[in-house]
Amino acid sequence: MDFQLGQGIEVLEQTPAVLTALLRQKSALWLNAKRTPDAFSAMDVLGHLIHGEKTDWIPRVRIMLEHGDTRTFEPFDRFGFHDSIAGKPVGELLDEFARLRRQSLDTLRSFNLTEAQLALPGMHPELGPVTLGNLLATWVVHDLGHIAQIVKTMACEYRDAVGPWRAYTSILD
Repeated sequence: MDFQLGQGIEVLEQTPAVLTALLRQKSALWLNAKRTPDAFSAMDVLGHLIHGEKTDWIPRVRIMLEHGDTRTFEPFDRFGFHDSIAGKPVGELLDEFARLRRQSLDTLRSFNLTEAQLALPGMHPELGPVTLGNLLATWVVHDLGHIAQIVKTMACEYRDAVGPWRAYTSILD
C-alpha cells in the first residue's frame, strides 16, 4: 500500500490512547519488564516516543520542507530519554506523550502537505536519501512496532506460566 497521509494520521492519533490503555495503572513489574537486559521496557518505549516527539519527527519534516536534501538530519539518540523520564510516574509520562503528539499532529496538519510534497527529498545521516513520504510512513510503522514490542514484552512475562499452551501462543516465541 502506498503511504496516504490521512491513513497515517489515523494510527498516529490513536497511539497515545493505545498506550494509555496498555500502561496506565500498571504495576512496576509490567512497566519495567524487559525481554533481555539491553531491551526496552514499556517505560523506556514511552520515554523514547516522547523524545522522538521533541527531537525527531516534526523537526525532520521542517528540515525537509525548508532545506530539502541540502541539510542532513541531526542523528537521533535512541537512548536520549533516560534522564528526562527518571522518577516520573507512568501517568505523567502518558499525559506528556499525548500532549506532545497532539501538538505534533496539529503542526503536521498545518503544513497542508500535498502529494507532490510527499516526494520532497531529505538526507538521513545513516540511510542517505529519503522522501518526506518515507519519513511519515516510518513514523507510523515506528509507533506500531513499539506497540507490538510492549505487548510482546508483557506477554513474555507469563512465558512459563502458560504451561503447555505455549505451543499455541506464538507471541512468546
